[in-house]
Amino acid sequence: MFSDIKPHLVELRQRIAISALALIIGFVVSFIFYKPILSWVTAPLDSALSEAGKIVKKSKEGEWNIGSTIDELNITTKDSNISMGERAYKSAQNIIDDNSSTPKEKTLAKIIQDLARYTATLDKKEAKDGVFWGSITTHQLGGVFLVALKVSLYASVFLSIPIILWQLWLFVAPGLYDNEKKMALPFLIGVTIMFAIGVLFAYYIVTPFGFQFLVSFGAFLYTPLINIEDYIGFFGKILFGFGLAFELPMVVYFLASIGIVTERTLIGFFKYAIVIIFIVAALLTPPDIVTQLLMAAPLIILYGVSILVAKAINPYKEDNDTTDEDKESDEKAKLPK
Repeated sequence: MFSDIKPHLVELRQRIAISALALIIGFVVSFIFYKPILSWVTAPLDSALSEAGKIVKKSKEGEWNIGSTIDELNITTKDSNISMGERAYKSAQNIIDDNSSTPKEKTLAKIIQDLARYTATLDKKEAKDGVFWGSITTHQLGGVFLVALKVSLYASVFLSIPIILWQLWLFVAPGLYDNEKKMALPFLIGVTIMFAIGVLFAYYIVTPFGFQFLVSFGAFLYTPLINIEDYIGFFGKILFGFGLAFELPMVVYFLASIGIVTERTLIGFFKYAIVIIFIVAALLTPPDIVTQLLMAAPLIILYGVSILVAKAINPYKEDNDTTDEDKESDEKAKLPK
């Protein structure tokens, strides 16, 4: 018996080894280029912080007014052609040049000038890089190194999925019939494509809206300091979650191919599927209604697509819908032997 399965075990070991090698190569390449990968990963969060900063800055424009003991400053926001920092700097310079000013007032004026210079530097940076409210931080000594390893691992999995699925196909293909091979190969290709679509949908549609909502909510009360270690795990969970969720049509394709489900089955299960979809969306997304709806809505659409897939692969047949061959076999069975 062992001699019969030994060739299959050798084949399985070979396929696993190739898959593991693909993961290792993908990890090494990803670690070499971890900086651009990490920039790509944090881009939605940077955008959310920038948008939140613009909202907070806009709400506070014209509200800053220095209420010091130096009445000569008289800094207001009436003249919109001159920046607030420039007015503060010029007013402070007038106090410094005024011989009647006390040393204490001159010292305070110099401090105000230093603040004005620093504000001007921030304004230039904001004009170049965008306005940020909060920052991305690390709380560990080797936090950046651990993040680089984690990002490289995630990236290697994404890059290796086509190779792993291809090795799986090469392992199971010899044991399939021709009609099964015709179904299995499109299934593996469809799994890869739908996973990639789910990941891209999460990155370009879900995370911009979800992160902006989460960062902007409460930004007027607290400054967000995002821990990069927690963010990477959170971000990876969203991408993998949407990648797996978008496999729904392919799962139905497989179940319909082996005759387990039909379109009538899915239609009858629809009301329960809605509840399950929202539960899954709540588990795989951040705790806000916006992101949950962004996952639930495409899943409901994909469920409708799955109904069409089941109808095309395994259409429902009524019990009284019999073919001519079935009728002939029934008539022959009724004939006396």
